[in-house]
Amino acid sequence: MINQAMATSPDSTGSFVLVVDDEPTIGEIMARYLQRAGFHTGVALNGPQAIAMDAVHSPDLVILDIMLPGFDGLEVMRRLHEKEHGRPAVILLTAKGDEADRIAGLRRGADDYVAKPFSPGELVARVQAVLRRGAAEPTNDPPLEIDGLQIDPAERSVMLDGRALALTPREFNLLWFMASHAGMVFSRAQLMEHVWESCSYEDSSTVTVHVRRLRAKIERDPESPDFIHTVWGVGYRFRR
Repeated sequence: MINQAMATSPDSTGSFVLVVDDEPTIGEIMARYLQRAGFHTGVALNGPQAIAMDAVHSPDLVILDIMLPGFDGLEVMRRLHEKEHGRPAVILLTAKGDEADRIAGLRRGADDYVAKPFSPGELVARVQAVLRRGAAEPTNDPPLEIDGLQIDPAERSVMLDGRALALTPREFNLLWFMASHAGMVFSRAQLMEHVWESCSYEDSSTVTVHVRRLRAKIERDPESPDFIHTVWGVGYRFRR
């Protein structure tokens, strides 16, 4: 059974969250808590259903269990990120302590992860935080151009040597924060605080993974980066 969009409270955010989990009870519980927080929701039980519901509803965010029938959550995420427009943010559900799944998911473009078992209240807070960070809020900041890299905060677009780059919302936020503070060195903890708006993650290697992923997209040679430099023992700095 796929649970289509449900009624929301009057103060609804208007955002649609798709929950993908092969355990119907867990999916329904997550959807119910999200509805109470004002979200539209849908529930899919496997990979093919998730892709089908994405095509119909274009969700703003997908809560995605890694272990799914049909094809797994990482394959679902890959297909979602291949879309030219309307790529949703993704929160992965992983087994508690399964660091390999978390790292694999972050490397492939996940915006966040939640380990099972989890508190529904924490999950709702994570959803709200990811959507808030990914929102394209109006800005008067002018675009930046550095050595062929163009970053437009109003359109949230990035180009390198005239070629458009596909960044996730989190990758864009990380890039814009560092580029707009060019020359300053930030520790991983500071980037967590400013970009992730949190210092409570299980480990700050999340930042390392996102920097590596960002370099793979914006650097001409990720092994010898022009833009994002590592300051050993301290953190990262965007070139002036």
